[in-house]
Amino acid sequence: MAQKSEAESQEWTVSGMDCASCAVKIRTAVERLPGVSDVNVAVMAEKLTLKLEPGTTPRDKIEAAVTKLGFGIGATKAKKPKAFVMPGALETREDDDHAGPDHADHGSSDSMAKATAAPVDSEDGHGSPGHVHNDPADRGKRWFETGKGRLVIGTGLLLAAAWAVKLLASEDIANWAFIAACIIGVAPIARRAFAALQAGMPFTIEGLMTIAAVGALFIGAAEEAALVVFLFAVGEVLEGVAANKARDGIRALANLIPKTALVEENGATREVAADTLAIGQMVLVRPGDRVPADGEIIEGTSGVDDSPVTGESMPVTKGPGDAVFAGSINTEAALRVKVTKAAEDNTIARIIKLVEEAETSRAPTERFIDKFSRIYMPAIVGVSLLVVLVPPLAFGQSWDTWIYRGLALLLIGCPCALVISVPASIASSLSAGARRGLLMKGGAVIEATAKVSKVAFDKTGTLTHGRPVVTDVIVFDGVTEAELLAVAAGVENGSNHPLALAILNRAKEAGIAALPSREAKAIIGKGVEAIVGDAKAWVASPRHATDAGALDGLGLRRTTQLEEEGKSAVVIYRERRGLGIIAMRDEPRADAIKAVQQLKALGVGSVILTGDNERTAAAIAGSMGMDFRADMMPEDKLNFIKTMAEGGGVMMIGDGINDAPALKQASVGVAMGSGTDVALETADAAILRDKVTDVPGLIRLSRATMANIRQNVTIALGLKAVFLVTTVFGMTGLWIAILADTGATVLVTLNALRLLRFNPEREA
Repeated sequence: MAQKSEAESQEWTVSGMDCASCAVKIRTAVERLPGVSDVNVAVMAEKLTLKLEPGTTPRDKIEAAVTKLGFGIGATKAKKPKAFVMPGALETREDDDHAGPDHADHGSSDSMAKATAAPVDSEDGHGSPGHVHNDPADRGKRWFETGKGRLVIGTGLLLAAAWAVKLLASEDIANWAFIAACIIGVAPIARRAFAALQAGMPFTIEGLMTIAAVGALFIGAAEEAALVVFLFAVGEVLEGVAANKARDGIRALANLIPKTALVEENGATREVAADTLAIGQMVLVRPGDRVPADGEIIEGTSGVDDSPVTGESMPVTKGPGDAVFAGSINTEAALRVKVTKAAEDNTIARIIKLVEEAETSRAPTERFIDKFSRIYMPAIVGVSLLVVLVPPLAFGQSWDTWIYRGLALLLIGCPCALVISVPASIASSLSAGARRGLLMKGGAVIEATAKVSKVAFDKTGTLTHGRPVVTDVIVFDGVTEAELLAVAAGVENGSNHPLALAILNRAKEAGIAALPSREAKAIIGKGVEAIVGDAKAWVASPRHATDAGALDGLGLRRTTQLEEEGKSAVVIYRERRGLGIIAMRDEPRADAIKAVQQLKALGVGSVILTGDNERTAAAIAGSMGMDFRADMMPEDKLNFIKTMAEGGGVMMIGDGINDAPALKQASVGVAMGSGTDVALETADAAILRDKVTDVPGLIRLSRATMANIRQNVTIALGLKAVFLVTTVFGMTGLWIAILADTGATVLVTLNALRLLRFNPEREA
């Protein structure tokens, strides 16, 4: 039997989408086509992505379906998705205590899946003859230079001409002028309504608009019909302006990267396009220039302003070996930077891609409103029909009066403002967060974050810097410090665990070479063993060393004392013979205490979950005023998160692969930017800056977003309720109805745009 072909991912650029209803139209039309699945339409990113089974629907048929609805579509190459990795130089890291439960596999080089989106090779599409949405060629133009703007000006002039005829000539001639203005203005709207009807969407604003305009002509309200068509066109222009304003945040990120770069080759420099830079090339970044690519400083020391990328307000002094981001500003001296990431894979590109992808992850509130609107629209049509039929048939009322009121009800009942109320706020929030190094995977994450009542922190690399240093070296009888460090460095050689690196650095500083070693392996929850020289050696926790007979009571008391000082102690020993103790300390981040205080002010509790021993954990937690749980294996963290979640929303902050189960289990899993290779496949959000205060900032932004959404829904439903009542009682007419609908849409969009100025760092 022939095997079914695997569906391939496809992507297009779609122009002219102004609100969520545009996305619904495209999604509904495309989903009906054979072989199409997983359709996602991102309004702010102007992207259509889907999966298509080979040999079913050709790409040009999908493009034709979108074009018929009046949108521009640009073809792109088929893309094969990869996993997305959090921006920054992230590698896998184990957790807290090198010799504690989380020490397992600390020498491994496992990495989480990486991902970047394929570059989009777009070709500008075209609209249908009745197209009034933004054409690709309209981008960057002022409103009156766009297709929508020209339609507004054209219908406005027709309306003005009709009024002039009414003033200067007879009303009969003026009536024909209004009819002409209405028909010319509504024609493109009607074409789009018919295309939507063919795609299985009878209840669209274009359809209701067409019915209302034609119905008004039949009852002799030509002047009002022409005015309604004009106001509708104005509303579309305003929606387009508002949508473009919301997109500006993402576009501004893309504009941070300079167009050109100075490449150094054979001692000379030449200017090249920044998007052509290849990994390994050397670029010169002069003072005042933006860094053209993600890279590593090879020569020079200078202050680097990362605020455009991470939101970090103060320039950071960086020198040889330090990483720099594309879009950062070199403030002081010339730097020579080796390119480490291609243009489509740099930090800015990844942030943009994350924000775009996050838009397709809809919040529960948004999904509810989407379902509600599908029921609401037919219901409004049904109520309008009853308003038209019942009074004349049951009570002998005037048909013209109630047809008019029914048509007005159709227009006022359109749920545009309600449908856009959530995605507009989500898009603004994602953009505002991205500019400050706060990345979230979508609306569902924002909603969950707003409900968080407890935060669980990993310790190493999260609350602490993740760069411990050796503080004490204690040798046992017959062993020198040099011998102890040589054996310890031999066991740890090749490991990238923070505590292992501390031991290796201490040996290097002392000029002591690591003894040759082989067959190194981690002992889960206990430490590491290797054959060093000709015999086995261990670097392990005091408890494991005691069980192995390598640590006596005096040595155990000494490790206890070190741990009570907040240090992590490991024992180095061979078969039943202790060689000595090495103690290390990882200092808390400067803003950790402030972050905990801010969380308390928000009514959010906090706890440390660490693989470190009880005494070390108590010392760190005590200095921060936090609760803690120590000696935790990854599965212990997972179970504790499950228990915490029973009492409300839980956020887990971590930076290592061993945190992955807990990150996934938490209501919201957040990866710290200093972590190593923590993939957003597991985490729901990421904090690019090494600031613990960004955790309460993330909660503040999410709560502000949900408050904004509630305001928008109230505005949308409130205006609907008021004007539905006034329309039924004849207090407001057609033009007020469309003005109210357009006004509500613009109001909720403008309210959502306020989030672009929200500062998560500002305490309430």
